[in-house]
Amino acid sequence: MKLVSWNVNSLKVRLPQLLDWVASHAPDIVCLQETKLEDDRFPLLELETAGYRCAFSGQKTYNGVAILSRGPFAEVTAGIPAFPDEQKRLIAATVGQGAEAIRVICAYVPNGQAVGSEKYEYKLRWLAALRTWLQEELGRTTRLAVLGDYNVAPADEDVQDPRAWEGQVLCSAAEREAFRNLVALGLKDAFRLFSRKEKLFTWWDYRMNAFRRNLGLRIDHVLLSPELASRCRACTIDVEPRRLERPSDHAPIMAELEI
Repeated sequence: MKLVSWNVNSLKVRLPQLLDWVASHAPDIVCLQETKLEDDRFPLLELETAGYRCAFSGQKTYNGVAILSRGPFAEVTAGIPAFPDEQKRLIAATVGQGAEAIRVICAYVPNGQAVGSEKYEYKLRWLAALRTWLQEELGRTTRLAVLGDYNVAPADEDVQDPRAWEGQVLCSAAEREAFRNLVALGLKDAFRLFSRKEKLFTWWDYRMNAFRRNLGLRIDHVLLSPELASRCRACTIDVEPRRLERPSDHAPIMAELEI
């Protein structure tokens, strides 16, 4: 089974790229962030034609999340329970049936804007609420996958230039602690299940030729419950979509599980 997370930074703009990519890689589940589409504008027909059932929660211009699945959905919910929020940043669904079912959560964590700002404090509250809810979800299922744009580079090895980013949003101590608190629930960072000889990233700023210079961050993650982590055979980042004309600033990350 192939599980993918990709911040497409506008599904309207990136739909042809997404359709080409899923046709080439045949993922079973795709979690999208920053769709930036109201629900009545979601390209349901095009994605169903490509072979995917769709669960989505969107808004105009900002945010928006979706889960695409080749299998049936159940228990679709939007938002973090007990955390009222007008921003469309999270959607969850149970994919599959019976003992083979997987609870999939697609999250678009707030950016935070700048350390100490109101948006930064909102980000930390959002992450704390996510942790509380994930703890409850792990009490309900041993097969949980939480994919998304976390807007956190967990460690210096996830940053091309740690000194330049030290203390800044996406890399601050409080954000990294919040990420560690998620992992402390027993979740495993799928990418770090495998040794790496070089730094690899999922996001590069559009400015300053950051992609060409590989000035990136690894901020898109696949967190797996221990049961699923034990079945993970690979976790890779595909930088090729970032080379396309008018690309998203993020690359897709894919975990492959033996289910």
